Amino acid sequence: MSDIMSYLFETKAIKFCEENKPFFLTSGMISPYFVNTHFLFGSEKEATEFLSYIDTLLEDRISLPKKVFDKVLVQYQNNSIFKYTIDTMIKSITDSVDLAQIDYISGGERRDWYFSNMIAYLLKKPHLTLFKDMEAFVSPYDFSSTEKITDLTGKKALNASDLVTAASNYVRSWLPAIRNLNGELAWTCYVVDRKQGGTETLIKEGVQTIPLAFVDNSLFEKAYELHVINSAQLEMLKKFYEDPYSTMKQFLINHPEFLDNALHADEKTKKRAQLLIDGNLYGLN
Repeated sequence: MSDIMSYLFETKAIKFCEENKPFFLTSGMISPYFVNTHFLFGSEKEATEFLSYIDTLLEDRISLPKKVFDKVLVQYQNNSIFKYTIDTMIKSITDSVDLAQIDYISGGERRDWYFSNMIAYLLKKPHLTLFKDMEAFVSPYDFSSTEKITDLTGKKALNASDLVTAASNYVRSWLPAIRNLNGELAWTCYVVDRKQGGTETLIKEGVQTIPLAFVDNSLFEKAYELHVINSAQLEMLKKFYEDPYSTMKQFLINHPEFLDNALHADEKTKKRAQLLIDGNLYGLN
């Protein structure tokens, strides 16, 4: 999947932190790099504008799926990077799963929707729009209508996603949303595997995983060769890849000011720092 990887660099979907300034992830964990897979929508600008557009739709869950689909369809028809990404996901799914076994394509709030709606359309499968509060709405593959769904007994879904880190959104929201309706999230296809335990978590949950690209040492070496990162960053990235938990725990011990600064930063950073502290994610309490 070298083309997917080159597009991740081209669209700046992979960002490396400045020295001693790791990023907070959704889970509250910290990392020396961040992957904005949704930039494969075409560019950072287009992806960010689309995410802002999605935010304006969240209050009306009935009209949201069609409005999101209309945008991704136009982008698929006009942007070669996004089209290549979707087509690669489609090929990986068809190579890995008997399509007749898939009853639904699902996608969770919000970045999954860059990918899941288009995949549902191309595979001619109804789409489940999943929200973080575990509400689920169903639309036919052309998104001509939408209604809340209350029963998935005996049905199987494939979730299309941007990336998997610790699979926290799956465990917290997407799996329960479908299981609460007596359905099964049987497969998931995602663009990037951050290699941080999420895939193993999903497998334990009985979900077959279909990743397209991996964040590993070969990616870090390529970034160093391209002068995207320096030798000190490369060393931390390699340590992080070998043992992310211990590497970031040691960083927090060596830099006690980091969390204090985060708690006085913007609202999003504060919230994620509080998750780290409240969950004692690095065993420091």
